[in-house]
Amino acid sequence: MKTLLDKIRLIWGDRTLKKRMLFVLGALILFRILSHIPVPGIDVSRLQSFFEGNQFLGLLNLFSGGGLSNLSIIMLGVGPYITASIIMQLLTIIFPKIKALYHEEGDAGRRKFAYYSRMLTVPLAIIQGFSFLTLLTRQGIILPLGALEMITNILIITAGSVLLMWIGELMTEYGVGNGTSLIIFAGIVAGIPQSIAQLSIVFDPSQIPLYIAFIVAAVAIILGVVVITEAERPIPITYAKRVRGAKVYGGISTYLPLRVNQAGVIPIIFALSILLFPQLIFSFLANVDVAIVKTISAFALGVLSNQWFYAVAYFLLVFAFTYFYTAVTFDPHMISTNLQKSGAFIPGVRPGDPTAEYVTKVLTRLTLVGALFLGLIAVLPLIMRGITNIQSLAIGGTALLIVVSVVIDLIKKIEAQISVREY
Repeated sequence: MKTLLDKIRLIWGDRTLKKRMLFVLGALILFRILSHIPVPGIDVSRLQSFFEGNQFLGLLNLFSGGGLSNLSIIMLGVGPYITASIIMQLLTIIFPKIKALYHEEGDAGRRKFAYYSRMLTVPLAIIQGFSFLTLLTRQGIILPLGALEMITNILIITAGSVLLMWIGELMTEYGVGNGTSLIIFAGIVAGIPQSIAQLSIVFDPSQIPLYIAFIVAAVAIILGVVVITEAERPIPITYAKRVRGAKVYGGISTYLPLRVNQAGVIPIIFALSILLFPQLIFSFLANVDVAIVKTISAFALGVLSNQWFYAVAYFLLVFAFTYFYTAVTFDPHMISTNLQKSGAFIPGVRPGDPTAEYVTKVLTRLTLVGALFLGLIAVLPLIMRGITNIQSLAIGGTALLIVVSVVIDLIKKIEAQISVREY
């Protein structure tokens, strides 16, 4: 406890670090204010009922920090920017130039890669804004819009999304931690008081043992998420000795860390998009005045809303996308090439292709653990709801992973700043 207090005192006593923390706090306050400025002409009761029955919009609401459920001017949140970043990373598989830009050209290449992601965010925000306004208008949540009103609202929503993306980048540059992650984190945390209020309404004294068991399970699950998120498998690396004149260089030993959860939270986002986007499409088609289309839409929605089908399909998609995204972001052949160029090798493994094959073998085994872990965390809320029949008693999923990852990253960044100032 003394160490924690000392660190807090160091943060508050250091002028630069205090300014960074206050800048992050101010930016998050601005974000919360923007999320409560609504688009005019909303039926609040229909909006709430619509969100309760649509899990896809619930996910998007998570990334907008609650802005979508309020239909605010930042209703899209950082969703378009995240989608653009994912698309750009997927394009690294198709186009070697983009792959070289991201992996081989250093900081300049990554800045250009980020610039392309920002440019792609604008058309994605326009498309998403038009789609949501059209869907919500057909549901009667928004009053019918004329052409000029539709264009104006789309421009406002797109500008709100770009503004939030800019605020996130300012937080990254002038604050502490990743700005985009902190915005999502703030949106998740902002919903906790509402969940507690809902739980207090349905509180039943006879279920106190269940609540105690829930608290114990919550602590155990959070501990497990922290352990798996931080877990890594070190591969020993040795640098060859080089003699130059009377001096000997190299010969040192280090290690290459491979994370168990190499893909992070991205596979869950991919899986939810693939699984829940058809629900949005069939819900959209259910209003079409064609008998066969209505029949097909009703059947598809019935299958997709089945909890067992949803849970199994969700788990399998998360499992598959974990391997897919790990393969996209981690290139064993590049690792092998870089080690060989720097005169390093794995003891007992020949340089070149054998090194790449060894790293691939280790990574595949680690990814199995990470994929099973992500799949279990993803379906955990469904399991908790099925056991307790209480919506509020549901922990796990994307929200928990994001919160834990952001908190861990923020603590590391703050400790790094403190260490620099101590030295």
